[in-house]
Amino acid sequence: MLKNKSYLLPLFICAALAAGIFIGGKLNFNDSPERLFSTNSKKDKLNRLIDYIDYEYVDDVNTDSIVDVTVNNILDKLDPHSVYIPKAQVEKVAESMKGDFVGVGISFYMYKDTLAVIKPIKNGPSIKAGVKAGDRILVADTDTLYGKKLSSQEIVNTLKGDNKTNVKLTIYRPSEDKIVTLTIKRSEVPLKSVDAFYMINENFGYIKINRFAESTYKEFKEALNSLQEKGIDKLALDLRNNPGGYLGIAEQIADEFLEDDKLILFTKNKSGAIQKAYASKKGDFEEGDIYILINEKSASASEIVAGAIQDNDRGTIIGRRSFGKGLVQREMGLGDGSSVRLTVSRYYTPTGRSIQRSYENGTKDYYQQFYKRYENGELRSADSIKVADSLIFKTPKGKIVYGGGGIIPDVFVPIEGSQEEAWVNTMLDSGFMSFYVFEYLDRNRDIYAETSEEDFINNVNIDEETVDAFLYYAEDRGLQIDLNPYRENLKLHIKATLAEQLYGENAQQQILKDSDPMLRALLHVDDVEGENTIEDVSVEQ
Repeated sequence: MLKNKSYLLPLFICAALAAGIFIGGKLNFNDSPERLFSTNSKKDKLNRLIDYIDYEYVDDVNTDSIVDVTVNNILDKLDPHSVYIPKAQVEKVAESMKGDFVGVGISFYMYKDTLAVIKPIKNGPSIKAGVKAGDRILVADTDTLYGKKLSSQEIVNTLKGDNKTNVKLTIYRPSEDKIVTLTIKRSEVPLKSVDAFYMINENFGYIKINRFAESTYKEFKEALNSLQEKGIDKLALDLRNNPGGYLGIAEQIADEFLEDDKLILFTKNKSGAIQKAYASKKGDFEEGDIYILINEKSASASEIVAGAIQDNDRGTIIGRRSFGKGLVQREMGLGDGSSVRLTVSRYYTPTGRSIQRSYENGTKDYYQQFYKRYENGELRSADSIKVADSLIFKTPKGKIVYGGGGIIPDVFVPIEGSQEEAWVNTMLDSGFMSFYVFEYLDRNRDIYAETSEEDFINNVNIDEETVDAFLYYAEDRGLQIDLNPYRENLKLHIKATLAEQLYGENAQQQILKDSDPMLRALLHVDDVEGENTIEDVSVEQ
C-alpha cells in the first residue's frame, strides 16, 4: 500500500537550506588564513586561494596568468610531455594537427615592411584567383598591410577568416610594374605533412613525413600509390626530425607494411589495462623492402612506426638513436578554451620494449640528457650509445633490440662534418638563404618562367657569379664566417632553395638527396635482417 509522504517535504526544505548555508560559508571571505588551508580538498584549496586573490589582494592582479603559471607548474611535476595549451594557442595547435586551415593560401615574407608572396600554395584559393610569386599585398579589404611593421601573426589574423568569405586584395606586381585588385574566396588550405615523395632509382621509392597529423595517412597513401604505379619494390620512409603526432595515424601507416594480425604496439594505463593494436588486411606494401630513416629528433609516433618494423623483423632501421618518447597523451579541455595534453598511458613496441627516457630528475634534466648526446660522441659512433643489459630484447628471428632511451638503428649513420660545417648547414637551411633567394628571384624570375621542374632539377647549375653574390650578401649583413671553403655546398643549397620557392619542397628534397649522408648510406645497405649488432656505416663522399 502507498503511503502519503508529504510529511517529508519540510525535511527536504531544511536539508536544502542547510546545504545552502554550508556552501555560503565556504564563500565567506572573512575566513582566517588557518581556515583557508584546513579543508581536506586539494581542489577546494586552490580555488579558494585564487578567489581570495581576486577579491581581497591589495593590488589588481591578472589571476588568469596566475592560473596559467599554476597549471604549468603542476604539469611540470608530472612528466615532460604533459603540457598546458593556453586559449590563445589552441586554434593554432589544432590547425597543425588537423592538416588544414581556412585562409587565402600563401607563403610570405615581411620584406622591407611589405607583405611579399613567396608563392601561392598549390590548390589554394590564392593561386586560383591569380596571385603570383613575388606579388606585394598592400591592402586586404580596408586594412593597410605595408609600412606598419606588422608581425607575421597580425598578417595571418587579417587574412584568415570564415570559410567561403571574400577578401579583396590590392596587389603591386613588380614583374609587370602595376597595381592589380583580386577578390579571393577563403577556403580550406592544406598543411602538408608529406614533404616529398619521389623515385630514388628505377625501383626504389622515397617518402618524407614531417609529422603525424589527421591528414597524414591520406597524404601517405596518395604518395605510396603514386610510387607503386611506377613499379617500386623498395621504399625508404624518412622520419628524421619528425616529432610525432597522433598514435592512430602511426598505427595506420605501420599497418601498410605488416602482415595481417602482426602486433603494432600495446599501451598500458594507470590501472594496468592493456590495449593492443594489430595489423589489418589493408596493407599495400607488405612484401617490398622497407627502410625507416630516423635520427635523434625522431620522436613519439615516429618511434612507434620504427619500433613496429624493427620488432617484427620487417625492415631495416637506418640512422641514429631516436629521441626516446614512449608516453601517450590525450588532449582535454579545461572549460575556458584552454586545454591540457595529459599523459594517460605508456606504449610498448611488439617485443615489450618501453623506449621512454627517464625523467625522474625533472624536465630540465630530461632535455639536458638529450643534448648531452652531442657531447658524449653518440652521434658520431654507435659504440658511444650506452644501454643497460636489462633492456635487451629479442625479435622473433633472434635479432637483439634495446629498450630505454629511443629506437637504436640496425644501421648506424654518424653525423658528418665539423661543428663549423654543422653551423653553416644550419644557416643555409634557415631563413637567411631563403631571403637571399627571394631577392634573387625578384630580379631574375623571368629566367625560369619556361623551365619545368624536371628540367630545373636535372639541368640547372648555379654558377660562381651567383655564389659570389651570396657571399657579398652575407658579408653585407654581418655574417662573421668565411664561407669560401663551402662554395660547392653553397651552390647546392642555393639551387635547392630556388627549387623550393619555384616548385615546392618535393623539388628541393630531390636536389638535396645526393648530398645526404643517410641516403648515401641507404643505397649501400643490402639487407641486415637477422644481424645481432649495429652496423656502423660511413660512406665516402
